[in-house]
Amino acid sequence: MSEALAAEALKKFRVIYGTVRKHSRNMERACGVGGAQVWALAVLARRPGLRVTEFARELSIHPSTASNLLDKLERAGYLRRSRNAGDQRVVELQLTEAGQALLARAPQPHSGVLTHALEQLPDSLLERLIEDLQAVTERMQVKDERAATQPLTDL
Repeated sequence: MSEALAAEALKKFRVIYGTVRKHSRNMERACGVGGAQVWALAVLARRPGLRVTEFARELSIHPSTASNLLDKLERAGYLRRSRNAGDQRVVELQLTEAGQALLARAPQPHSGVLTHALEQLPDSLLERLIEDLQAVTERMQVKDERAATQPLTDL
């Protein structure tokens, strides 16, 4: 194993993490909420009427994390939950006018710089990246698998 190569790879992780944090701070300065909240609003703008479980899946987060995120956004007046007319057990999510206005002034990309960059990669490269990152996580002595279902800016 080359220590120099390991150090270079670590620098790339630092650049990624630093860039994610900077984008999230810029997001918060521009519109008063963090990157995860803006991404959540963008998902709801793209898919009005989404259910909480679908919302969690869309953001690749745990349903309880999604509920907490949605509670914050609802308290702030950016979204509303409403019962489905056909099935009162189903709760659907909708942006409010305030949520739409916030999203309009939020810097792009709304999904965050890392998610956006990953979505731009070809499938073959993403598959290789997943395998390579799996190899890294397998070699870590202590790892928190729960972190996989939390927004990166919350870690």
